[in-house]
Amino acid sequence: MVRKNDYSKASSGETISDYVDALKKLFVLEDMPAWNPNLRSKAAIQSSDTRYFVDPSITTSALSLGPKDLINDLRTFGLYFESMAVRDLRTYADALSGDLYHYRDSSGLECDAVLHRRNGDYGLIEIKLGGKDNIEKGAETLKGLADKIDTDKMKAPSFLMVLIGVGQYAYRRPDGV
Repeated sequence: MVRKNDYSKASSGETISDYVDALKKLFVLEDMPAWNPNLRSKAAIQSSDTRYFVDPSITTSALSLGPKDLINDLRTFGLYFESMAVRDLRTYADALSGDLYHYRDSSGLECDAVLHRRNGDYGLIEIKLGGKDNIEKGAETLKGLADKIDTDKMKAPSFLMVLIGVGQYAYRRPDGV
């Protein structure tokens, strides 16, 4: 038996909030807070968290997606790859006495992950499946954000990294990425 009040709670959004809170307590969901650097730009920094499943395979299983489904939809696969990369980066950040954040501003500039250590060092990370064009887009995004940072008020980034899923080796480009 459902009471009238149960319907009003669902329509008000409280039910969704209750489910999200329960999933966080069960360590199924984890939020990545927004990073708020000192910028030269006057663009408004968006401060809402990004939410990830702790284990990205939860969603593939719930949606009955297999490897062929993901290969046939590289855009969706890219989202799952980003989620897996964030999961692993959280582990590395913790081992380095740091935290992981994301960045997005009103101009449309965004950075998938910012590894920020407690000593003030930080690195900017773009996550891409691979491909020369995607790597270039990621590098341009990182350089654009690094140029906006007011290095009179905070350190310059320790590194700029495009994290890819397909590649032969790691390297530092002449532009520092």
